[in-house]
Amino acid sequence: MTALLILGIQNDFMQSGALTVPDAESLIPLINALIPKFPLVIAVQDWHPADHVSFASNHAGKHPGDIVMVAGHEQALWPPHCIQNTHGAALVDGLHKDKIEKVFHKGTDTAIDSYSAFFDNARGKATGLGDYLLERHVKELTIVGVATEYGVLYSAWDATDLGFSVVVIKIACRGINLKPRDVENGYLAMKAKGAVII
Repeated sequence: MTALLILGIQNDFMQSGALTVPDAESLIPLINALIPKFPLVIAVQDWHPADHVSFASNHAGKHPGDIVMVAGHEQALWPPHCIQNTHGAALVDGLHKDKIEKVFHKGTDTAIDSYSAFFDNARGKATGLGDYLLERHVKELTIVGVATEYGVLYSAWDATDLGFSVVVIKIACRGINLKPRDVENGYLAMKAKGAVII
């Protein structure tokens, strides 16, 4: 079976959200058009506690964009976003949510970030997505959403490691591009790992 994995189509990543991903709104009709083409559709939400380690406001004197070391891992700092049970964390109204079979949460642990839909950044804790897809006999995973060089990249890597064939639809992803070529390098890294970029 093939499944569609929708990442981060949440209010805080849209225009005027707490952590805007440029042009993210344009993904909504594209993803809605893709949804009927797949027998299984899964969504993943960032779902952070208010005291999450990735929020610059939780580090004295630090600002979004700064890098800090947390438990031996580099941590990029962001504005507070996608806080659990808030409007910002909700899937956007325009998304065809009635066709989504299951929603998984990532970034739920205060002490560690989770770019991937499958594991936290230390790969110490799984979200349950991998087991769910295996139980449903999914062989191929098509990934869309935000952000290209974070959630999409790390999810594609982990899905490949777990044995799934991975397809990333470039026109249905958007990146942040904090540094020039971040998005381009993200696609190169996915391709190098074995993902198919279309």
